[in-house]
Amino acid sequence: MYKRFLMTALVAASLAVAGCGNTGSDGVASGGDNAPVCISVGSYNLNNLPFFIADSKGYFKEVGLEVKTENFAQGGSKVLQALVANSTDVAVGFYDHTIQMQAKQKDVVAFVLLSRNSGLVMAGRDNATFDPARPETIKGQKVGITAPGSSSDFFVRHFLAQHDIPVDSISLIGVGSGAAAVAALEQGKIDLLVNYDPAATLITERKVGKIIIDARSDEGARQVYGGLYPTSVMYANQSFLDQRPDAAEKIARAEQKALKFIADNSAEDIVAALPDSYVSGDRATYARAVENARAIFTTDGHFTPADLETPLKVLREFNKDVANHDIDLSKTYTNAFVERASGSAPAAQN
Repeated sequence: MYKRFLMTALVAASLAVAGCGNTGSDGVASGGDNAPVCISVGSYNLNNLPFFIADSKGYFKEVGLEVKTENFAQGGSKVLQALVANSTDVAVGFYDHTIQMQAKQKDVVAFVLLSRNSGLVMAGRDNATFDPARPETIKGQKVGITAPGSSSDFFVRHFLAQHDIPVDSISLIGVGSGAAAVAALEQGKIDLLVNYDPAATLITERKVGKIIIDARSDEGARQVYGGLYPTSVMYANQSFLDQRPDAAEKIARAEQKALKFIADNSAEDIVAALPDSYVSGDRATYARAVENARAIFTTDGHFTPADLETPLKVLREFNKDVANHDIDLSKTYTNAFVERASGSAPAAQN
């Protein structure tokens, strides 16, 4: 599967939207320091909320950066493919992808941490036969994930590895995120769904089913993974960070403004700041999802090195490339840009 994933990455330039087709062969936008930056995001999961706020509140413009955005809405693995293929400058994706890429000798570096914890749940309909206390009951189940190669995929594979259950004993099905993923569960296309808020809240609010495993809280993540599992980050090829450090710092400043806005405002006010295109379901339900997910966000974008050990441990359970390589976590992230931004960023405007 992972070899197919890398092969797909090599031809992923076709995924790029014309508005983001401004990168060169080295992954750095043409036009020098003042060139627009293309930022791609893989889904509307709430783990990525700080990016949505920065975009909708105009924080990138406030810090003096022109940004073009695109949303593949197919999971973070698609965005990673575009980044590796130099079809985008910066990705809003999950930290564990940087570990995968180091195992492939690709210098993909996370430079702002948006979500410090998983935010994932496993849900089923009310008549679900899977019981995590009896792990073998997952056999034969159709399990919905956002996309192959995504962190929701890793969540399932980690559970299987922990209980010595072969991957081929279940069916993994990509169903996207948000309302579409909930619909797949409701319509019986899948038996179980591994997804993030707002899907998790939509399931309970609409009485579609129940949460079976919940890793949104720190306690829940420690039960599932043995530690916190950092997720949503801003990452880029090292060549972009080397050649456009001012742009990376401005992105960090904009995201710090967004993180402060999330910390300082009610869920209702946060949702009110988003355009309809970023809201899944009605706004009242989405606000409850924001409140349920609030604990996963960082306050300033900094990485905590000890927490990065958790995704490395998880990936080594089932990803042979990661297991067979000496991974240097210090090369998968940097705090340099958030530290510079912290010293120069003005207070966020609410």
